[in-house]
Amino acid sequence: MDVGKNTVVSLVYELFDLDGELIEKTSEPIAYLHGGYQGIFKAVEKALDGKTLGDTVDIKLEPEEAFGDYDEKLVHLEPEEKFPGTVEIGMEFEGHDESSKSQAVFRVTDVADGKVVVDGNHPLAGLGLMFKCKVHDVRFATEEELSHGHAHQTDGHQH
Repeated sequence: MDVGKNTVVSLVYELFDLDGELIEKTSEPIAYLHGGYQGIFKAVEKALDGKTLGDTVDIKLEPEEAFGDYDEKLVHLEPEEKFPGTVEIGMEFEGHDESSKSQAVFRVTDVADGKVVVDGNHPLAGLGLMFKCKVHDVRFATEEELSHGHAHQTDGHQH
């Protein structure tokens, strides 16, 4: 069966920066609903179109095709007393992004002298990436998956 619209594609992947450093890799196959449901990067989905079991795809992703360009407006300096409890680098908080008027996840990147630097950019924003994957399985999506707009696990429904 070929990868195409309204199929569930399972794949294993590795994600590298452009210097060849491994960022992430799957230990088990992941599944997504193919055909414009935003379950995977658009460029990867396009490269996988028409592939079949065992096929591989290696694709270079520009920042705008992956996690977006780095946006300096998403970096804020806040007083430490604005946060509950002890604040440490790496902590994440949900907050309001003024530029897009939506909720965003902000990561603490620095704490010093009663001030906290929070960054609403994805940690990989601004980076070009190399995405390498192998098609592990392809099947028709169920009606339930199509109505929900995402793949379900073999052991049941998950959101």
